[in-house]
Amino acid sequence: MASRRERCRWCNVYLVVPAEAQSFTCPRCQNITQVPFPHYNPFSHARESVNHAANQVAGLINMVTTHISTKTSSVNSQHGAGNYCSHQPPRPSLPLPSVHGRKRAVICGLNYRGRSYKVKGSINDANCMRYLLVEKFGFPSTCVVMLTEDETNPLRIPTKANMRLALKWLVQGCEPGDSLVFHFSGHGSRQRDYNMDEIDGFDEALCPLDFETEGSIVNDEINDTIVRPLTSGVTLHAIIDACYSETVLDLPFICRMDRKGYYTWEDQRCSRAYKGTSGGLAISFSACNDDQISMDTTALAGNASTGALTFSFIQSVQNEPGLSYGRLLNAMRGAIRGVKASGLRLNGPIASLVNKALFNTEIDQEPQLSSSSKFDVYSKQFML
Repeated sequence: MASRRERCRWCNVYLVVPAEAQSFTCPRCQNITQVPFPHYNPFSHARESVNHAANQVAGLINMVTTHISTKTSSVNSQHGAGNYCSHQPPRPSLPLPSVHGRKRAVICGLNYRGRSYKVKGSINDANCMRYLLVEKFGFPSTCVVMLTEDETNPLRIPTKANMRLALKWLVQGCEPGDSLVFHFSGHGSRQRDYNMDEIDGFDEALCPLDFETEGSIVNDEINDTIVRPLTSGVTLHAIIDACYSETVLDLPFICRMDRKGYYTWEDQRCSRAYKGTSGGLAISFSACNDDQISMDTTALAGNASTGALTFSFIQSVQNEPGLSYGRLLNAMRGAIRGVKASGLRLNGPIASLVNKALFNTEIDQEPQLSSSSKFDVYSKQFML
């Protein structure tokens, strides 16, 4: 009988279940996990996953390039939005643009409005990051996919399904010369590592808008989706403004830098699982260590709430064009240290997900740099 591997959504243990099963009972925790059909396996080979979603991604990009906020009904009738919702392949009127040498980005900003764990600055972060990429680094506006709660297009709300589609689009057909950016501002979380590929015993994750019902997006899946497919000559930069975000891309190397600027690369590989690229380069700037929480504050941008990492990243890049990766990391850390004593407000983690005794959470924040390969951070110039 054909079978497949599934992950229990309650305790995260992997099980072998019949291929046609639409639900299964976990023998470990005795809870039932529903499996959507047709089945999507987030840990299948990255290229197969990308090709499988190509038709749905085309619909997403078509929606992004139209003024959906004022023409929703017209777009639905012309581009088959109703068919898309019924899981039939959309028929976009605009073809996907050429990907050779492209600059493209996925930006996610989540304020979690109406929730007890809401934040104020994440959508501001997303809008500021879009401005930086389009106005300062020449990213085509049609190649920047925005996922925020302010969007009227249902395909651009940062749900788990929409974030998955957007991340697949980001790396689809990547070729030498491509510059890719993934920015996330919102909540992060941690959970026990059950496949034994984490040095600290925990998987880090990003929390989409519907994480309470659909679950978080775990670092194993993020790595498989946007790191593994990167071929030679392709560069991905991730800017992750979330709690517990140091290894949320599961990259093999972390830059350990002290306050004097001296650094060494720490190897994170601890199992046979390959966490690198297919020849490309992935670099991540994250808000904090895996045992720290990130900050949402008005201390950096006047009365406007922002994420400390996003603001310090944009400020440093704009103030000092052509800086190195090492200089950028030091500048970001210096900006955050400089305002800690002048009103920087800590916005705590999601209470339902975090147990401080379990995770030993630190009330502090130190931006981190990780990479798929080692390099000299003071000689390599930062560029997007």
